[in-house]
Amino acid sequence: MIVTVATLIFGLVLSGANPLAANLSWIFGAGIGFALATGWLIRAIRNREFGSDALAVISILATVLTGEFLAASVISVMLASGRALERWAEGRARHQLEALLARAPRVAHRLSANGLDDVLLAQVAIGDRLLVRGGEVVPIDGTLQTEGTFDESALTGEPLPRWRAAGETVASGVLNAHGEVELITTQTAESSTYENLIRLVQQAQATSANGVRLANVWAVRFVPFALLLSIGTWVVTGKLSAAVAVIVAATPCPLILAVPVAIIAGMSKSAANGAIIKGGAALEQLASAETVLLDKTGTLTRGGPEIADIALAPGATEAEVLALAGSLEQSSPHVVARTIVAAAKNRNLELTRASNVVEQHGIGLTGTVDGKQVEVGQPRGGLPEWCNFNHSLLVYIWVDEKLQAVLGLDDPVREESANTIASMRRMGINRILIISGDRKATADAVGQAVGADEVHAECSPEDKLRIVRAESEHGKVIAVGDGINDAPALAAAAVGVAMGARGSTAASEAADVVIVEDSIKHLATSIDIAKQARARALQSSGVGMSLAIAAMLAASVGFTNATESAVLQEFIDAAAILWALVPSRNRIE
Repeated sequence: MIVTVATLIFGLVLSGANPLAANLSWIFGAGIGFALATGWLIRAIRNREFGSDALAVISILATVLTGEFLAASVISVMLASGRALERWAEGRARHQLEALLARAPRVAHRLSANGLDDVLLAQVAIGDRLLVRGGEVVPIDGTLQTEGTFDESALTGEPLPRWRAAGETVASGVLNAHGEVELITTQTAESSTYENLIRLVQQAQATSANGVRLANVWAVRFVPFALLLSIGTWVVTGKLSAAVAVIVAATPCPLILAVPVAIIAGMSKSAANGAIIKGGAALEQLASAETVLLDKTGTLTRGGPEIADIALAPGATEAEVLALAGSLEQSSPHVVARTIVAAAKNRNLELTRASNVVEQHGIGLTGTVDGKQVEVGQPRGGLPEWCNFNHSLLVYIWVDEKLQAVLGLDDPVREESANTIASMRRMGINRILIISGDRKATADAVGQAVGADEVHAECSPEDKLRIVRAESEHGKVIAVGDGINDAPALAAAAVGVAMGARGSTAASEAADVVIVEDSIKHLATSIDIAKQARARALQSSGVGMSLAIAAMLAASVGFTNATESAVLQEFIDAAAILWALVPSRNRIE
């Protein structure tokens, strides 16, 4: 773009003193534009598409052949500017994603006779002994040599952590939620669970259908009309110059510039509202989709446990029991322990330091708090008669060996989930489905709470991919998720949306839209922005094309020559671009 602008300005400066040098400068700029447009046209033909580049190629060639070098240079500048705007917008979106894509493990901590070494995953062989520290992602599938607690929600959709004993297998991509664990690898990096899902994503992306760009839809209708009018002008007037002037006036700069400007404005506004749209094509697909498939864990729910119910033994008080349990659980980094501590602090309870603390992974925690023996852990036996609820996770609290309370924990539905779904329905989304790897009863309860049309539970990544493809046969689909298990479905959908604040690298890489702030309400906002941006692009194109037709008719009767048509076209471009930049209003609160 810089070169084409420079040649245009250089030619204008020299046009009075040295017309030959000016013409050579414009011809050079036109040549660059012609080469670019021809390359884009060839690529479009290979993709079985027809775009506005065809008319730009014809216009540049016709103006050069008839000696209208200034007009050719102006067309080249507009052509290069439009593509530069699109590349800038897409590059900016990808730059903003860099911070989200650091989750994938790149090295492993390998234990050997020489100690601990950090090695690249490709250097790890089957049978190697690896150390995975607390808070790290398991890099390669293996058999545990020590017990551990893992957050497997990215793979299975199950929000609550799972304890695994020594000898059990653990898959790559899950998070070590507790202290250090050791494992013996059973796969290589290439054959691990995480890499297999990445390959599934790549296959889904290769087979997913590309949407037709808005500018190309206009071009299919406009280019034949322009060519017929130009040929008709030549036949009727016998003047090749008049026919060229028609073609120049018809050069679809409103399509080349106004449409990208409107789309870029929408992408920028969406990013400011917490959703990064990776490209113009994704925005256009987002605006026209009618079906949304939603993952449950971390998308419609918070993605972690919270205390939903507390049942107390006769004579026990909530404040006393929670204070004792919270004091003990301060000694554990477990996610459930953090939930109990947070519940106690939210009630402004005073917590003290426990002594003689002993933690048995997967069983519970015991210790002494204010002279009392306290134990918090998994249920033993059936529910006591004074407890009449059942939740995803039950935690028992014993004080001096007497059961004093039962806590019911669930992964709560986000407060904004139901409102977000209602907003999407108002914007034209006809079908909303939940596809989850979690248990059927849990998924059905969430579906009922948010008003989903269908619920598919206990889904593997392959199941989610199959559902996306089945729904795509009836129209464009938006798929939303945050885990590794969602990535294939996100790649196959017309628009994949990743909950980036807590999502996996695989999901963010596969997605077309990344919700940066951890709130599903930004999905409805991004759909609304996309629809308004697409409408603005349509309006800008309509205004620009209407004025271009008027300019073409003026050129056909000899009112303007090719250079004058090019200048007139720039005023038309300015009007279309200004309208494309008119800000849209927020319709989602």
